Amino acid sequence: MEQIVNTLNSLIWSPPLIVLCLGAGLYFSIRTRFMQLRQFGEMVRLMLSGTKSDAGVSSFQALAMSLSGRIGIGNIAGVATAIAFGGPGAVFWMWVVAFFGASTAYVESTLAQIYKEKDEKGRYRGGPAYFIEKAMGQRWYAWLFAVVTVVATGFLLPGVQANGIASSMTNAWGIPPTATAAVVVVGLGFIIFGGVKRIASFAQVVVPFMALAYLLIALVIMFLNASALPSMVALIFKSAFGLEAGMGAMLGLAIEWGVKRGIYSNEAGQGTGPHHAAAAEVSHPAKQGFVQAFSVYVDTLLVCSATAFMILSTGMYNVVGRGGEMIVEALPGIEAGPGFAQYAVESVLPGYGAGFVAVALLFFAFTTILAYYYMAETNVTYINRKVHRPWLVFALRVGVLAAVTFGAVRSAELAWTLGDIGVGLMAWLNIIAILILQKPALAALRDYERQQAAGVDPTFDPEALGIRNADFWRTRK
Repeated sequence: MEQIVNTLNSLIWSPPLIVLCLGAGLYFSIRTRFMQLRQFGEMVRLMLSGTKSDAGVSSFQALAMSLSGRIGIGNIAGVATAIAFGGPGAVFWMWVVAFFGASTAYVESTLAQIYKEKDEKGRYRGGPAYFIEKAMGQRWYAWLFAVVTVVATGFLLPGVQANGIASSMTNAWGIPPTATAAVVVVGLGFIIFGGVKRIASFAQVVVPFMALAYLLIALVIMFLNASALPSMVALIFKSAFGLEAGMGAMLGLAIEWGVKRGIYSNEAGQGTGPHHAAAAEVSHPAKQGFVQAFSVYVDTLLVCSATAFMILSTGMYNVVGRGGEMIVEALPGIEAGPGFAQYAVESVLPGYGAGFVAVALLFFAFTTILAYYYMAETNVTYINRKVHRPWLVFALRVGVLAAVTFGAVRSAELAWTLGDIGVGLMAWLNIIAILILQKPALAALRDYERQQAAGVDPTFDPEALGIRNADFWRTRK
C-alpha cells in the first residue's frame, strides 16, 4: 500500500509540476505588473475593511477562514520536513513560491468572486469548479476538480493535520493518539454541524490570536539567539544555491522541497483559497483578490519564516541526503516534523518548548481541518446542484471525522504522502484552469485600478468589461 502511494506521489510531484507552479507565479506577476508589490498598501487597507451580510462574510472573516486553511501543520511540521529533506536552502525557495504565488492567489481568488453564486440557502458559494464551468464551459473538468477536491480536502488532507496534533501531544505530554483523536473529533463535530457562519466566527477569533502568539515566541527566541542570526541567513542563501559545504548535491532537493512545502503551506495555485474568497461580501471582485494575495505573505513570510528561524538559529534539525545518508544530525532518532520546533523552543526556554508547540499546532491544525471541511462542503454543494442528494453533506461530515480519526493514529510518513497527493492533484487541475481563464481576473484588476485612480470606491460591472456568465454580478447590478 505504502509503495503504491509513494509511486503515485512521485508521479504527481514530478519536475513538471514544480516548473508549472513557479512558472505560473512568475507569469502572473508579469501580467499583473507585480501587483503584489504595487498594491501592498491596498491589500492591508482592504483586509481591515468591509462588512458581512446575510449571504456572505466580511473581507476579514474571509481572510481569517483562508488563513485558517493556510496556517496549519505546514507552517511547523511542513517547514521541518522541508529543511530535513531539502536542507536550509528550502526555506529560500518557500519565500520565492510565496512572492510569486501572491499573484497566482490574486488571479484564482478574483475569478472565484467573479463567478460566485448563491446556494439554496442564500449563501455565497464559489471556487474553481464554479469558474471552470461558467468561464470555460467544460462541465466535465469542473466536476473532475470538484470530486478531486472533495476527496483531497475531505479525506486526505485532514489526516495530515490530525497526525501532527497527535504527534505533538504525544511528544509533549505522552497523550495517546487515540485520546487526542477523540477530543479533536468532538470539537470538530460541534463546529462543522453548526454551518459556515460558525466556522467563520471561530476562525476570525482564533486565527489572529494563535498567529500573533506564535510570532511573539519566535521573536523572543531570535532575540535570545541574535548572535546566530547572520550565519543562519547566510546558511539559507548558500544552501539555496548549493554553495554550502556538504550540501552542494542538494540544490535540486532544496528547490523541490521548498516548492512542495511552500505550496502545501500557502496554498497559492492549489485552488483552495478561492473557496473562501468567494464567500466574502465585497463591491468588486479584485478587492478579495488583493486580500487573498496578502494572506500568502502572512502564511509564508511571517509564520513559516518564524518556524524556520527558530529551528535554524538553535541548530535543532537533521538533514537527510538523497541516498538516505545523514548530512546534519543534531537530533538523533527524531523524525522530521513538530519535534524540530519543539526541541528548538525547548533549547532556549527549557520546560516550555514541547508544550507550547503542541498547543500552537493544536490550534493551527484544528482550524485548518475546519477550512478543509468548508472547501469540501462547497464542492459537494456544487455537485448537488445537479444530483440533488442532501445526504451528501451529512456523509461528508461523517467522512471528515473518520479521516481525522484515521490520520491521528497512522504513521506520519503515510499521512504526509496522502496529503501531498491531494495537494498535487488540485494544483495540476487548478493552475491549468487559471492559465486558460486569466483574462477576466486581469480585466478586473485594470478596472479596479482605473476606479482607484479616480478616487472612487470601485464597483463591478461585468458587462462593461465584456465578461460573460458572471450572473451574480449582472443580477446585482
